[in-house]
Amino acid sequence: MNSKQHTVVDSPCGPLTLVADNGVLCGLYMTGQRHRPAEEAFGERVGAAEEPFAEVARQLTAYFAGRLTAFDVPVRLEGTDFQRSVWEQLVRIPYGETWSYGQLAAELGKPNASRAVGLANGKNPVGIIVPCHRVIGASGSMTGYGGGIERKVQLLTFEAGARQLPAFSS
Repeated sequence: MNSKQHTVVDSPCGPLTLVADNGVLCGLYMTGQRHRPAEEAFGERVGAAEEPFAEVARQLTAYFAGRLTAFDVPVRLEGTDFQRSVWEQLVRIPYGETWSYGQLAAELGKPNASRAVGLANGKNPVGIIVPCHRVIGASGSMTGYGGGIERKVQLLTFEAGARQLPAFSS
């Protein structure tokens, strides 16, 4: 029996697919996202008013309106131990700030693992809430983002002080 459920909510970044397993958020995927699982893996589609989706949607709405800078919904991050350690570190990057892949690797105590950190970052299953968009290249370059560089720039510009998140143009 599949314990996963999903819903789709609108956002300035385009439709977001929220996935929960046994009532805990385990996925937030953008349209066209790299490493997005097949739709069949998301389980039954339910309404956005179902829990935990109602609270996730409420917090996403507040985030996109500029009223929320840190999420507090429970998430289940499914991946290798190393991937989970990277994703857990991502939530430590303050709103409106960026870290380089090297800085993130150093925070993990693995200063030579910036490439592995980048690969793990790209497979983050809970985008936006686990803010992988806040990681940039050492030179400040907008390197890879599973949701696309345009979305990464959009999110970083918004967090840096834009009053409103402009709509994503796909």
